[in-house]
Amino acid sequence: MFTDARRVVDPDKAAVVVASTGATVTYAELDARSARFARWMFEAGLRRGDHIAVLSDNDPVVFELYWGAIRSGLYITVVNHHGTSDDLAYVVADSGARVLVASAALRSTAQALVGRIPDSCLRLAFGGTVDGYDSYADAVGSVSAEPLPTQPRGADMVYSSGTTGRPKGIKSPLPDRQIHESPGDPLTAIVETYYGFGPDTVYLSPAPIYHAAPLRYSAATQSLGGTVVMMGRFDAGDALAAIEKYRVTHSQWVPTHFVRMLKLPEAERNRYDLSSLRVAVHAAAPCPVEVKQAMLDWWGDILFEYYSCSENNGSTLIDSAEWRRKPGSVGRDGVQGIAHVCGDDGRELGPGEVGLLYFERDDWSFEYHNDPDKTAAARHPAHPTWTTVGDVGYIDEDRYLYLTDRATFMIISGGVNIYPQQIENCLAVHPLIWDVAVIGVADAEMGQSVQAVVQLVPGTAPSDDLARDVIGYARDRLAHYMCPREVRFVDVLPRTETGKLAKHRL
Repeated sequence: MFTDARRVVDPDKAAVVVASTGATVTYAELDARSARFARWMFEAGLRRGDHIAVLSDNDPVVFELYWGAIRSGLYITVVNHHGTSDDLAYVVADSGARVLVASAALRSTAQALVGRIPDSCLRLAFGGTVDGYDSYADAVGSVSAEPLPTQPRGADMVYSSGTTGRPKGIKSPLPDRQIHESPGDPLTAIVETYYGFGPDTVYLSPAPIYHAAPLRYSAATQSLGGTVVMMGRFDAGDALAAIEKYRVTHSQWVPTHFVRMLKLPEAERNRYDLSSLRVAVHAAAPCPVEVKQAMLDWWGDILFEYYSCSENNGSTLIDSAEWRRKPGSVGRDGVQGIAHVCGDDGRELGPGEVGLLYFERDDWSFEYHNDPDKTAAARHPAHPTWTTVGDVGYIDEDRYLYLTDRATFMIISGGVNIYPQQIENCLAVHPLIWDVAVIGVADAEMGQSVQAVVQLVPGTAPSDDLARDVIGYARDRLAHYMCPREVRFVDVLPRTETGKLAKHRL
C-alpha cells in the first residue's frame, strides 16, 4: 500500500469523502484502483521518469491516478482546467505527457485538446464518454490489481499559476527509493511533526486539487492514514457545514477564504459546531492583519501559517501565539532552508531592509521544465544553492519574515517603491469591499500612480462618493504616498481558484 511504512490502515477506512454527497473511497479501493492504473501504464510502455497529465475537477478519481503515478516512478501533472485551450495544450505538450486522463465533467475542454496535443499521447476519459478518448474504466477494469514487482516513488510536477505569464513546469529529481521505503515525501514529515497530522486526521480540502498545496496535503493525509474531505468548490457556508458534518480536525485555507467566511452574517457563522477543528493551516498569500485577528477571535489559537511556493525551495512557519507577538509575519525559517534577503546587487541585507527573498537549501533542487533561462534567473549570482521565486520582503532582528509583495507587482511612483500588497491588505477589510487589487498606472508626472481596482459587496452600487470614501479609508491607515489616487470599480476581479490575483489581466 502507498501509506507510510509505519502505518497499518484499516482497509475499510475512508481515504476520501466527497463533502457534498458523503460518497467515500476506502483505502482498499484506492490501493487496488491505483495498482491497476499503475499496471496498465506499465503495460502501455511507461517507465520511471515518464510523465502523465490529468484534466479533472475535484473528483476522488484524481487520487487513484495520483497514487498510480507515484507508485510507478512517474511524474504527474494535474492541469489547471480554467486555462485557455492554448494554455492547456501547451502544458500537456510541454510536460511530455505520454498519457492524458480527463474527466467527462470537463468534456468540452477535453475535446478541444484533441488534435492539439501530440498523437503519441494516449487519451482516457472517466465518468462518461468523451469524443477522441478511450474509456478509462474499460482500459483499466480488466487489469490485475496485483502491485508491480518494483514500485519506484514518483513525484508531482506542478505548473506555476501563470499570474505573470505562461505557466512553467516545476520539476525536481525523482527520489531514489521505492514507494514503501522511508523517508517518504518530505511534506508528510512536516505535517506530522508541526500540525499533528496522523491516522485520526480528517482533512478538509476546499481548494482545487490541481493546485500544489491541496494536492500535496491531501496526499500527505493519505500517506499517514487519515481521511480527506474533498469539496467540489469553495463556498463559505458549505465549508463551515462540512467541518461540522464530518468532524473535520485539520483544514487548509487562503486569506480569500477567511474574508468570505467573515463576511457571512454573524448568525450564519455562529450556527455551526466547529469544535472538532484542531488545526487551520493557511498560506498562498499574506493574510491581512485585521482578517487574521478576526479569525483568531472566532476560531481561537488554532491557526498555523506557512510561507512556501510550488517550487518548494524553502518555507517558514508560524503558530498563533508567535503571530500575536509578530503580527503580519509569515514565520521563521529553518524548517526547509535558510532565508536570505538581498538587494538588487545581490548583497545580503540587514534586519528590516526590504529586498528579494532567497532560500538556501543544499538538500533540494528544482528546474523550470524546458526553460533554462528562467531556471538560471532563479539562482543567486554568487550562491548557486540560493534560489528565489521573485517574492519581496524583509527579516526582522528575530529572523521572522515579513512579505511585502512580488517584485513584478512593485509600483514606482516619483522614484519611491510601493508594494501593493500592504494597500490591498488595508482595503480588503473595508466593509463595502468584496475584493480589491492595487496596480500602478501610467502617470505623466510621477511615472506611475496607485490605482485601486475594487469589487464591491453584492448589492452595493459604485459612486464617486464611494470612491472618495475608499481613498479616505486608506489615507486614515497608510502613508499618504501609498494611497490610491484613483478607484476603479469592476464587476469581478480575476483570481485563480487558489486565491491569487491574476494582475496581468488588469
